[in-house]
Amino acid sequence: MGKFIFRPDPKCKANAKAGTAVSIRPVRQVTLAKPVVEGAGVRLRRAFGFGNTRDFDPFLLFDDFRNDNPGDYLAGFPWHPHRGIETITYVLAGTVEHGDSLGKRGAMGAGDVQWMTAGSGILHQEMPKGDAAGRMHGFQLWANLPSSHKMSSPRYQDVNSAEIPEVIDDDGTRVRVVCGEFWGKTGPVQGVAADPRYLDVLVPPGHHRTLPVETYRHAFAYVFEGAGRFRDASLPQAVQTERVGEKGIEAVEQTGNRSLVLFDAGDEVRVQAGGEGIRFLLVSGKPLEEPVAWRGPIVMNTNEELRQAYAELNAGTFIKHG
Repeated sequence: MGKFIFRPDPKCKANAKAGTAVSIRPVRQVTLAKPVVEGAGVRLRRAFGFGNTRDFDPFLLFDDFRNDNPGDYLAGFPWHPHRGIETITYVLAGTVEHGDSLGKRGAMGAGDVQWMTAGSGILHQEMPKGDAAGRMHGFQLWANLPSSHKMSSPRYQDVNSAEIPEVIDDDGTRVRVVCGEFWGKTGPVQGVAADPRYLDVLVPPGHHRTLPVETYRHAFAYVFEGAGRFRDASLPQAVQTERVGEKGIEAVEQTGNRSLVLFDAGDEVRVQAGGEGIRFLLVSGKPLEEPVAWRGPIVMNTNEELRQAYAELNAGTFIKHG
């Protein structure tokens, strides 16, 4: 798809004048992604996962696999199972070759997205390859499936970079809409149970932006380029935010690259870009509010379902479709 110039809807201003209340989402927590080793020895950074699932519901895990050292990623992620979740892989540089138990083979390049619905179960592998400079940059997000979809048929949505609409505002703000609706455009990934919105946002140096996020959604941002400050802003240094504590807005926190920003309730996110601009993923979704039983790459609702899944894996009866 091509690029689109966004013009603000005058009705929005009319609503504001009429007294329609909007609330800016305060920042509940800021953390840095932590180093972990996964697969056959891939070194990456984990922003969240394998902990409290309530704050990020319907999302379970977010990994940043940006790396410039081929020795840290070439071993890849050999054959492994998934059940009960969706995995969303977004590549910025390099390629990821993949294959699965359905016989599907392919590769993702820079700007591409793969949205895999594991459903009732799939076996697959992901093998990263760097670009000419040795860079392998990208992210993987896990989204939970509701109980009614846990045993659905596995499927893929492979999206080439050119298919992702990029909306450009008058001030130069750019938003790639991977999934969901934003500024009048709809991302190519469709039919996802948790109604997620996945945006790649670039705000130019010195600019201030307000981005809508419906109140019913859980939302987080992951900063991976530049500097900025979330909520009302002055001149930023690194990523500055305001944190909500027992006494309301507390001291400003400063963090750097690989910063995870978890937002509290509200219907807008505000960000002020620094002197180099700021680029971040803005991800939101409707909470499932279901029990989570999770071990490794399999996520179910009860421990009995989890036990059954691993018993089937050991017995060779894990794959239900394909």
